[in-house]
Amino acid sequence: MTSVREVTPNVDANAVLAGAQFIDAFRVEIGTANLDARQACTRMVLHGPRWIDALVRLRNVLVTPFGLKTSGEGAPAPGGLIGLFPVLSETPERLVAGFNDYHLDFRLVVDVNGETTRRQVTSTTLVRTHNLLGRTYLTLIMPFHKLVVRSMLGRIVEPAR
Repeated sequence: MTSVREVTPNVDANAVLAGAQFIDAFRVEIGTANLDARQACTRMVLHGPRWIDALVRLRNVLVTPFGLKTSGEGAPAPGGLIGLFPVLSETPERLVAGFNDYHLDFRLVVDVNGETTRRQVTSTTLVRTHNLLGRTYLTLIMPFHKLVVRSMLGRIVEPAR
């Protein structure tokens, strides 16, 4: 698998999600691959390992009784959807996706940068919780979060499943 490493987040958290209580970032080298931020995010989200799809389906079943959003619910996004993530803004170098819900607000920032021979994709996650349900939800998903992000980023340069 391609080497994915945790890095110091390099986004303006106040501009992306003011008041975020959680932020982390992971990076993968993609060599000379010619990808923009939408293509990178699409490869991460739509071509990730199948076990992540199973986790998302389980999550949707478990959160439905609490009235939380599931896979792409809510208002249409300016940039459409990539998987279950509404695209809020994008340039070729950066895509911001996410949603606001009763329990928490979530943003995924995908950055593509670097020289033409040494390009990188960085995935930054930001979360702002609103209540006990949001804090509990965040605590419950944390054991899976790093594993999921690492696996999704690793798929950017690997063959699709």
